Formats: sequence, C-alpha cells, structure tokens
Amino acid sequence: MGYSRYFLISILFLSVVLNTVANGRPLVPALFIFGDSVVDVGNNNQLLTVVKANFPPYGRDFENHKPTGRFSNGKLAIDFIAETIGFTSSPPAYLNLYIKGNNLLSGANFASAGSGLFYLTGGVISLNHQLEYYKDYQKELVNIAGPNASSIISGALYLISSGINDFLHNYYINPLLLKRYTPDQFSDILIRCCSNFIQNIYALGARKIGITTIPPMGCMPEPITIFGLHSNECVPWLNYVALNFNQKLNAISQDLKQMLPGINLVILDNYQPLYDLVTKPLDYGIFEARKGCCATGLVETSILCNQKSIGTCANASEYVFWDGFHTTQAANKIVADQLVPAVLSLIS
Repeated sequence: MGYSRYFLISILFLSVVLNTVANGRPLVPALFIFGDSVVDVGNNNQLLTVVKANFPPYGRDFENHKPTGRFSNGKLAIDFIAETIGFTSSPPAYLNLYIKGNNLLSGANFASAGSGLFYLTGGVISLNHQLEYYKDYQKELVNIAGPNASSIISGALYLISSGINDFLHNYYINPLLLKRYTPDQFSDILIRCCSNFIQNIYALGARKIGITTIPPMGCMPEPITIFGLHSNECVPWLNYVALNFNQKLNAISQDLKQMLPGINLVILDNYQPLYDLVTKPLDYGIFEARKGCCATGLVETSILCNQKSIGTCANASEYVFWDGFHTTQAANKIVADQLVPAVLSLIS
C-alpha cells in the first residue's frame, strides 16, 4: 500500500478520530491484543513466573506512578494506539479478575510477557493458550451482549505482537534448536505458526487483523551486550534475521489475503521506526540509545530492574530503552505515531 497512502488515510481520519474521542465513540467496537511483553498490560501478574513488571521502578511515569505489569516506565505503544482510535484506555488484561462483566464489551488483552509464536517459547501463556482464553472470552461476551456479540467480534480490531522472544530467548540460547535448524529454517517454522494463528482467529470471527514485524533486535541493549563482541553498535546479523523474518511475514500476509475472504490483514512495520530511533536518536530529542534507563541498562529486565537497582536514570524521556529489552514511554509514543496510519487502514 505504501507509506504515502497510509499518511493520506491518517489525515483523512484525523477529524473523525478527534470527534470519536470527544464523544467517547471509538472507531471500532472493541480491541483485542495478543502477544508478548511489548503489549502485555498485566496478564503475567497473575502467573507464577519471574517474568513480571508489577513492581517499581516499572510504571513510575504511568498514571499514579504505579506499576501495572507493563514492561516500561509508562505507557506502551498499544496504549497510545488505543487512545488514538477513540478508547479511553487500552483493553485490560484478561486475567485481571476485576475487569470482567460489562468491561469486556470493549475488548481484552491476552498478551503474556515471554511468549512467542513457537509453542515451546517462554513457558508462560503461549499464543495458542491466548487463543483459548479468547474462546472463553467469546462465551462470556455472548452472555453479556447477546445477539450483539457477533457484530462486536467481526467489527473489532485485532493486534498481534510476537516473534522476537522466539529468537532471542529461545532459539539462540537453545543448543538443540541451534543444532537442528538454521535461523532461516527456524523463521519458516515461526511463519507457519503465525499463519496458523491468523487462520484460527479468523475462523473465530476476526476480520481486521494487524500484526507487527520483529523490531531491530540487534540494536537492543541486551543482545548488543551478549552478542556484540564488546561493540556498542547494532549486531548486523541479528538485524538480518529480523529483516528476513519480516519479509516472509509480508509474503505470507499476501497469501492469507487470497485464502481468507473478507479479511483485512495489515503488517505493522515497527522495525524501521525503532531502527531510526536507535541510529538517529537526536532527531527525536533523545540522547541515549545504547543503554536502558534502569540500572546499568545493558542486560537488566524484569526482576533485574528493581527498586534497589543502582544507577537508574532520572529522566527516562531521554532514553530509547527503559531496560535491556523494552522501550520507554517516550519511544513508545514515537513508534505508535508512526504505526497509526497502518492501523487506520485496517478500519477504513
């Protein structure tokens, strides 16, 4: 479709978006989120896992300065996107028992930090397990909304963020996978998993589906520290793996559009926005792109980024990364703004 058309769509929808926000009428009836820590808003809080972010300093710049389970100092990109399309906030974590009832009418978030496309990635709520929760959600929705449930499901927006954990926290640390598959072969497996997930969610009624590309994982503090051979520059071969996967993702999306009647499937490119942020941070008013704000900012994430961490920065808005793996609220806002045109194309 091209960025120029996305930009045009963004301009055309701007007045509509502002009007819906002002009148409390979102552009879609509901929003559903699936994936990993990039979009997890607190599901892992309910799990017996160390992969959590429900403690300070996570959330220190969020509402009331309290941690929620988001892996950032504040809002995620999904929070900004939800607000842009008219929601007062992004949908709550499905496993948060306090959000059941009528709150389910506007959607839910099923994402789980540490999860991936491959069924053996993470040991948390796998993408397939998230799909099972979504099936449970549909049953609850029918009880609440009755005959309106089908229009909510078909008119809703579905956003998926997954894949990076499969490489960084599974494939490259798993000698069995390394021995059995090349990165290219493993990416083929992930693409099949992704395709199956989209087909399954389509069969459950989803029609407006957006899936993000893998970001430039070779430019994140943790991978640079582990794989960068004492360099402070992006790891080129890791970025190549990400780009190779993203090319396959674009290709399979075209195949799925031919296979699945009525689907509106868009690939959301968050590779380039984050790569630009890391390589040209000053263009965005950001001064630190190598280290995260929390502690040394080189490898810490989750429990390693805690209230007792020494050296956590005073102003996270000057940083691209909050910890060794996740971006700050400031970076999330920049990325979200660049994803909005593609998201709006799903609604048009």
